[in-house]
Amino acid sequence: MSSPAVQAPAGAATTRRKVVIIGSGFGGLFAAQRLAKADVDVTLIAKTTHHLFQPMLYQVATGIVAEGEIAPATRVVLRKQKNTAVLMGDVYDIDLEAKTVTSRLLERITVTPYDDLIVAAGADQSYFGNDHFAEYAPGMKTIDHALELRGRILGAFEQAELSHDPAERAKLLTFVVVGAGPTGVELAGQIAEMSDKTLKGAFRNIDPTEARVILLDAAPAVLPPFGPKLGGKAAARLERMGVEIQLNAMVVDVDYDGLVVKEKDGTTRRIESQCKVWSAGVQASPLGQQLAEQSGVELDRAGRVKVLPDLTIPGHPEVFVVGDMMAVDGVPGVAQGAIQGGRYAADAIKAELKGQTPDQRKPFSYYDKGSMATISRYSAVMQVPIPGIKKTFETEGYFAWLGWLALHLVYLVGFRNRLNTLINWFFAFTTRGRSQLAVTEQQVYARTAIGQLSALEKAGETSGAEPAKTDAGTVDSASTAPGATGSVPTEGKDADGKESEAEAS
Repeated sequence: MSSPAVQAPAGAATTRRKVVIIGSGFGGLFAAQRLAKADVDVTLIAKTTHHLFQPMLYQVATGIVAEGEIAPATRVVLRKQKNTAVLMGDVYDIDLEAKTVTSRLLERITVTPYDDLIVAAGADQSYFGNDHFAEYAPGMKTIDHALELRGRILGAFEQAELSHDPAERAKLLTFVVVGAGPTGVELAGQIAEMSDKTLKGAFRNIDPTEARVILLDAAPAVLPPFGPKLGGKAAARLERMGVEIQLNAMVVDVDYDGLVVKEKDGTTRRIESQCKVWSAGVQASPLGQQLAEQSGVELDRAGRVKVLPDLTIPGHPEVFVVGDMMAVDGVPGVAQGAIQGGRYAADAIKAELKGQTPDQRKPFSYYDKGSMATISRYSAVMQVPIPGIKKTFETEGYFAWLGWLALHLVYLVGFRNRLNTLINWFFAFTTRGRSQLAVTEQQVYARTAIGQLSALEKAGETSGAEPAKTDAGTVDSASTAPGATGSVPTEGKDADGKESEAEAS
């Protein structure tokens, strides 16, 4: 039985306008910061305790920076904003009529009323209707994903070191990245660099430099948003690093030991690989579907909300949708779009406090500050619009790489995080070393184990069985965790919990 719904905790009762923000990403956090001095009570609800700087997530996965440097605690970031409260919880219901948001943390249900709502719940990885692929090819959207991938990448080398079978070694040392967008390019480049430089000479039975890195995409080009010139240069740089680029190749099946690819001519082939990464496509939060059902607003194919010019939904000028959840022509799904959208929504709320009506709002206007993607150390591509003319400045190589470093350093939250990141960059890029290469078995198996545990709990509820609970009313994880008696089998283990030959270290 779930705990009864409770009202969101708050300080002294006020009659001030209540602003609720869903999500602690770029859109949500920058909206909250914009409202710091406004005469409103802000409640930010997020399912994680941190603000994730997602563009640098691949650097966590490849051991360049620590997760804490790109994911500061949201509560600490906003602690000086006395008008802002931070609640942890997964929002699963928005009631536009009652103007309430309902969230869940474990079995605790919290209902939070609002006068203005900013929905910045972000997006998840899309597997284009093949969600079962996620078991074997994790995405790159969360800290959990990055830590799991770090464990999978390094674990593959450790397994290869122990193997005496050439075919098995080849499979273990084959890394496949699905998706040739910025994330895929960055990750493929870093895996190649890690195997050629960081791990070189660290093993006795294998040569890490012989690792095979494959970049797959159903599209006909690398980095399509950057155009053929920069995309071609990025592809050439990756190929010089030893990355195999396979385009017009659609993944149609994924399992533990590899994946099946369908070529443009309809033929299929199989690639043997234990370590796969999925970075192709995104799917907006399911909260968008709720907004559509209640307001009639349209969604695009990725589930993003086709908002009005002021980023609101029809009939509800008090509800803003920003970030990866909004579908606005000319606004790409990048950090700048979320930041500018969050700030616009906050400014609209502040203007209304001064007497402006919703129909007086100026339409949201996106200022394109350009796009960047790193390929390897000392190499990146950059595309920046030239003000006043419909042309862009394009460059690649060392200076583009310096621009990428500077821009991302600026947008990191907190001086200490910037300093630590700068130090880690210095040692990672001037030497072969990377300071964040620690992995654990839990990082590799936790995601799939939790999924299996959830399935077992649902099956138990269906059959009428009551799950074990602690004094706090939550599931007793100690009795159901992998490795405990009666543990859930995880990837790489059989039903008896015994290790299989393909288990990652």
